[in-house]
Amino acid sequence: MIESIKSLSRQFAADTVATRRHLHAHPELSFQEHQTARYVADQLRAIGLTPQEGVANTGVVALIEGTKTPSGRVVGLRADMDALPIREANDVPYKSTVEGVMHACGHDAHTASLLSTARILHTLRDEFSGTVKLVFQPAEEKAPGGASLMIKDGVLENPAPVSMLGQHVAPNIQAGKIGFREGMYMASTDELYLTVRGKGGHGAMPDTLIDPVLIASHIIVAMQQVISRNRPPASPSVLSFGRFIADGVTNVIPNEVTIEGTFRCMNEQWREEGLRRMKKLAEGMAEAMGGTCEFERVTGYPFLKNHPELTRRTRSATEAYMGQENVVDLDLWMAGEDFAFYSQVVDSCFYRLGTRNESRGIVSGVHTPTFDIDETALDIGPGLMAWLAVEELGRL
Repeated sequence: MIESIKSLSRQFAADTVATRRHLHAHPELSFQEHQTARYVADQLRAIGLTPQEGVANTGVVALIEGTKTPSGRVVGLRADMDALPIREANDVPYKSTVEGVMHACGHDAHTASLLSTARILHTLRDEFSGTVKLVFQPAEEKAPGGASLMIKDGVLENPAPVSMLGQHVAPNIQAGKIGFREGMYMASTDELYLTVRGKGGHGAMPDTLIDPVLIASHIIVAMQQVISRNRPPASPSVLSFGRFIADGVTNVIPNEVTIEGTFRCMNEQWREEGLRRMKKLAEGMAEAMGGTCEFERVTGYPFLKNHPELTRRTRSATEAYMGQENVVDLDLWMAGEDFAFYSQVVDSCFYRLGTRNESRGIVSGVHTPTFDIDETALDIGPGLMAWLAVEELGRL
């Protein structure tokens, strides 16, 4: 079976690249993937499948049923479809044609790869049993996350997958290699918006003011103590503030200061406790200094956990497909990913497809204007995912 899958993956490689380049040239932002969804549905119909459109508005789902000995097992395979509000700086034939929008996170590659996985599995449907559920998901890049909306729309039901697999490009891993990590992998993501109010005025007369700049500065420093003194030692956490606006001048103190930041961790209980403590501290400190603080949390994604046994199985299957020397370990990563919603409901494995090629200058990270991939990875990605699905379906 491995050799058949590898052969088909190579056979469909030109289609995979062409699809990826088409999607790259025509990116769409989160919740706006209307043309992309139509394109995906048309491609699935051309393969011989019957796609379900309009799941979570722009999501597409399709089933491939193996015809070998009947089996009730179902495996879900997910690809995300949305792009980012970034102006592309690459000079390539497939450069984005949409001003200020770019596939800077590889979702074009994910979608193209899963379409070719569908081609492989449909071709080999008489050689496996069970059902593969293909999930083409919108809006990974924008809260509340397309995964959460697809789950609400029933993507994990009728039929219900026993496991979910997700494949994501990795510009820090050499093309030709695959990365895995068991257990905790990626962080929960919450956005924090604070508005600190006081009484502004002349900077030379601080005794007549309630200085929101000073209050806000104390709050930022003190909130770090919530992480250092209250966080469970074995639970990674990050609190970062990237925006601090005090719209005064050298000798004018404003009436209010706005602060924006992010809180990330890998423990849902600590996540809620940490946010509760930060809110209480910020509001209390502002009040103690004569001002007020409005603390707003925009809830993001949960932390992503790779089911240990499933991840060990998929890693072993990948070693059989790729060779042990081409499988690497992943570090914890404090970035967020809405595949985490699936991982909180069903056994899941989210692994990385290496796309780096230093000799060709393909080294830029995701979410940058110069991000690109070594497309030789697209010779590997579709076949590997097909193999992992077949192996998982065949497990007793």
